[in-house]
Amino acid sequence: MVRGLNLVIVGLTQYFTAIFLLHEGLSWHLLNDQKFFLLVLSTVIITSAGYLINDYYDVKIDYVNRPDRVIVGRALKRRWIIIAHTAFNFIGIGIGFYISPTIGTINFIAAFLLWLYSNQLKRLPFIGNFTIAILTGTTLFLVGQYFQEREYLVLCYAIFAGFITLIREIIKDMEDLKGDEKFGCKTLPIVLGIAKTKQIIYGIVLIFCTVVFVLMSSINIVFPITLSVIMIFLIFELLKADKIKDYGKLSTFCKVIMLLGVISMVWI
Repeated sequence: MVRGLNLVIVGLTQYFTAIFLLHEGLSWHLLNDQKFFLLVLSTVIITSAGYLINDYYDVKIDYVNRPDRVIVGRALKRRWIIIAHTAFNFIGIGIGFYISPTIGTINFIAAFLLWLYSNQLKRLPFIGNFTIAILTGTTLFLVGQYFQEREYLVLCYAIFAGFITLIREIIKDMEDLKGDEKFGCKTLPIVLGIAKTKQIIYGIVLIFCTVVFVLMSSINIVFPITLSVIMIFLIFELLKADKIKDYGKLSTFCKVIMLLGVISMVWI
């Protein structure tokens, strides 16, 4: 339920940011930095809480979209999900305030937005997608806030993470159209249709590549060029996509792009 692989990616992203963007390599000082470890731990815990509450509210929709993956009400009772969600949030926010008032406040806002997203925002066109994109970028922003070094470079990667997450979230809405529509959600594919939603994604991809090129061309020209080539491939695949499995593959491909972006920190 807590998407173990996703949590690993979240933790690795924060450590890669610290190791390769801020410290130019692994150091004993970083490995021994207990507060930074706690920062990563708090991010992972709050993210886990977000996944739990999302499954709690989406159980009926998931019975339509992913019936074989439903756990709420089957393996675990609904009240235990709420208890775990509340406990995780208290722990994650508490750890954040132990590190610093700023980190604690950011963690509190993130936990609240994840609950609000699952309860309301994800059923609205674009707002829910944008919220998750902002929160994804915030995971990198937290690292920059903690070390307060090379904020510009961290910001570039936070923007990259936010954009690719936004694209993936909209594609996921296309994949989940059947269940979302049945239970009254108003996501972009439901409100505008698949064709117009694809056009919006094309526009976001264009803005994405332009922003990354402007921000990073002076730092490393290979990154924006490579990203543009990959995104052109994604657009071609999206043009051909017309089945649920096609959108599922594109959603996974976006996750691969995110992972490649994290790995690129080694060379930046």
